[in-house]
Amino acid sequence: MTRRRLLLGLAALVAVMLVAAGAVVTTRLVSRPSPGPVAGPGTPSPSTAAPTTPAPVTSSPTPPPGADLKGPLNLLLVGVDTRVSVPGWEPHADAVLVLHVPAGLGRAYLFSLPRDLVVDIPAYPKAGYPGGRTKLTHAMSYGSRVPADKKHPSTAQGYELLRTTVSRYTGLRIDAGAVITFGGFDKLVDTLGGVDLYVDQRVASIHRRPDGRYRDRTGSTYTGPQMVYQPGNRHLTGWQALDYARQRYTAGGDYTRQRHQQQLIRALARKILDQGVARDPDRVEQVAGALGKTLVYVGGGRRLVDFAYALGGLPAEKFVLVGLPGEGVGSGASYRGEQLRPTGRQFLVALRGGSADAYLAAHPSLRVKS
Repeated sequence: MTRRRLLLGLAALVAVMLVAAGAVVTTRLVSRPSPGPVAGPGTPSPSTAAPTTPAPVTSSPTPPPGADLKGPLNLLLVGVDTRVSVPGWEPHADAVLVLHVPAGLGRAYLFSLPRDLVVDIPAYPKAGYPGGRTKLTHAMSYGSRVPADKKHPSTAQGYELLRTTVSRYTGLRIDAGAVITFGGFDKLVDTLGGVDLYVDQRVASIHRRPDGRYRDRTGSTYTGPQMVYQPGNRHLTGWQALDYARQRYTAGGDYTRQRHQQQLIRALARKILDQGVARDPDRVEQVAGALGKTLVYVGGGRRLVDFAYALGGLPAEKFVLVGLPGEGVGSGASYRGEQLRPTGRQFLVALRGGSADAYLAAHPSLRVKS
């Protein structure tokens, strides 16, 4: 695909933005002054009014937004490949992440599901889809179809079918989610002043030149100088972060790409919190503004501010990044897709049962290191 952007990093960043927004909501609520009496015609000024006895409190203060959200919570974060300039182009889920927050909201687990994961997609009459067993990414595209208007697929419909598919596969109830489309990521990272990241292996970009320009392309072949990310501590600009996070033609393939993207998210979370962005309403609005219309929030009847406030006290170090190992499915040279290995599938069982920490302690290789 021409200049195709894989958006796993941006999708996961929604979780970080929820935390930042939650902290700002908390700050505003705590620092908001109590309203004083309003003087009307003939009302004495505070300096001349006779002292009065305070009226007894007869009602409880209004609870903060999301105060009833105690967990567990499950957020579905989706990065969508969509070409809005092409009539009838169906969105594809290039990035599928689940953020699980256990009861108490003191910890969170972020894991990815391979886009090519072979799953059972249920029937979806609204889109005329009969159901079938195929790749997870197709749930978004099949669900987006609008039989009466084939030129205008519905991303909201696609999300609905994808959400149901993910919920059935993982056994987790999905409480809310977000869909991210192209654009905004470069600007978002640059708004934060770039990001510091440890590059854990040499990665050569197939898309970009060292100066950031796109490489020449003929068919599926790229030519010209390549941007290369060498191991070590690096400071990445917006286009570099996006480019690094999308590379899958390297040792480890798509699973390495997932690891790198999760490392990028952790680095961005730390950047947001270390800079104090989460406590500065103006900065949060500036950062959120970089997302623009690239973010579509799906709340399942709850407001974004509810989840933001509920997650506002969760620090970046409490985000546990989990890499679920997988392998190809097929016979001979026939590739059907991916499947999770037993250790990955059992993690989902442990997550549902509330024993994720114990399981990760017994399987430390599942933790994604920064």
